[in-house]
Amino acid sequence: MIPFNRPPYVGAEEEYIKKALLSHKLSGDGEYTKRCSRWFEKSLDVKRVLLTTSCTHATEMAVMLAGIGPGDEVIMPSFTFVSTADAVVLRGAKPVFVDIRPDTMNIDEELIENAVNERTKAIIPVHYAGISCEMDKIMDIAAKYRLYVIEDAAQGVMSTYKDKPLGTIGHFGCFSFHETKNVTMGEGGALLLKDFKFIEAAEIIREKGTNRSQFFRGEIDKYTWVEAGSSYLPSELNAAYLWAQLEQIEQITKDRMDSWTTYKETLSSLADRGKIEMPYVPDECGHNAHIFYIKVKNLEERGRLLTYLKNKGISAVFHYVPLHSSPAGRKYGRFAGQDIFTTKESERLIRLPLYYRMGENVYAVAEAVQTFYQEK
Repeated sequence: MIPFNRPPYVGAEEEYIKKALLSHKLSGDGEYTKRCSRWFEKSLDVKRVLLTTSCTHATEMAVMLAGIGPGDEVIMPSFTFVSTADAVVLRGAKPVFVDIRPDTMNIDEELIENAVNERTKAIIPVHYAGISCEMDKIMDIAAKYRLYVIEDAAQGVMSTYKDKPLGTIGHFGCFSFHETKNVTMGEGGALLLKDFKFIEAAEIIREKGTNRSQFFRGEIDKYTWVEAGSSYLPSELNAAYLWAQLEQIEQITKDRMDSWTTYKETLSSLADRGKIEMPYVPDECGHNAHIFYIKVKNLEERGRLLTYLKNKGISAVFHYVPLHSSPAGRKYGRFAGQDIFTTKESERLIRLPLYYRMGENVYAVAEAVQTFYQEK
């Protein structure tokens, strides 16, 4: 069996988790949480990075910091995970879905401005497969209409746009360290802050609405409840696991890139014959090999190929069901303009297995895809 995903493991995780246990500091914001935060702050050149319990929670925090509430609208793609929209809906605001580009599967930047109205408060671009949206255009629109930009960079750790790390271009950036991501802490995420003015409020939100972080830094003599918040601080055990991976993140990225490139080279003959389409990476984008997908002829062919691979012991998957077509999407959101590509392209997409130390399995998967089309 070739799994779709295998969480990365580099070898030092158990040692660091044991050290965290022996420190008797398990609840978060201990030494490993601080190490991870400092690593990202230094590597990405941002003012503050706060580890969170998930990218979902990082996005919720960003929406709260942006002051989004009832009656407001937030523009985003429909081709995304539910968390992108949930963060908006939980604040009583409305997700406004815009069609995607068929080449990158990212939000079509040329359609965003037509979706802006007096209720629009923010844009959430989603960097699908770690390949950046057209951020210059998006930031120009945001500046023109005084909108916040919250980057959903859940899949974008170590990816860039014009040499700028994803998550650092908008007003807020959100990372995921779920077990399916390039580096993981099991469940977890991070909120990236570019502006000092948001740091204190973000710390308060993350610490259940209290000024506890200031208390532990010795800035106040006691802490209390000062604002609405929640419990968004991850365990020190999770951070210890993540720290082991950050120490090896270059190696992990290179290993994944080798597998990604092998897929691209091995399946290129099928693409040349028009049997499949493969990922497109614009020149200005540096990607992290998070996803290798192919697009087949239609929904029916996708179903047959997935079944064929399953029978070969290969776990491949599809995603996402476009949010605007879901029950909650119809209830809470709306689609601006026409759905020309979102549904059609999502129904053609298959994610092939891709994980750290995949090794020779990548050739087995590629060969199975080739054999399917030979037999077909």
